[in-house]
Amino acid sequence: MKNSYLFSTLTNKCPRCREGKLFTSSNPYDLSNITKMNDHCPVCGQPTEIEVGFYYGTGYVSYALTVAYFVSMFVAWKVLIGMTWELEDNRMFYWLGTTIFLLILLQPILMRLSRSIWLGWFVSYNKHWKNEPLEYNERMDEKMKEI
Repeated sequence: MKNSYLFSTLTNKCPRCREGKLFTSSNPYDLSNITKMNDHCPVCGQPTEIEVGFYYGTGYVSYALTVAYFVSMFVAWKVLIGMTWELEDNRMFYWLGTTIFLLILLQPILMRLSRSIWLGWFVSYNKHWKNEPLEYNERMDEKMKEI
């Protein structure tokens, strides 16, 4: 279980070795370092930023996570409390206010999770990472960071 894709993604571990920490601070509510990542995995050396602007795509992942959150909160509220679409019934507004408040509290976690998911889609797990060195990729070229 500890070396599974789901566990390593949820705990923000490197997708290649599933051991090294992706972020410099393990606290997602350390707002000054919320998205600050290690340049390379401290365990296997996998670069965390594969190319310039690599994490722009995490907006799509974050959007999908937010939609899934809103739908699950709606279903849970509807099943547990019940809700009608009449304006006289304030339960819909209570649901909306509660959901938005909790989303604001969850946003640092969702930001990190979306980065972890995004990186995991492009870097595959290698159970023999200790014996197999990283393959050179032109996207990891240090000169590209200067452009």
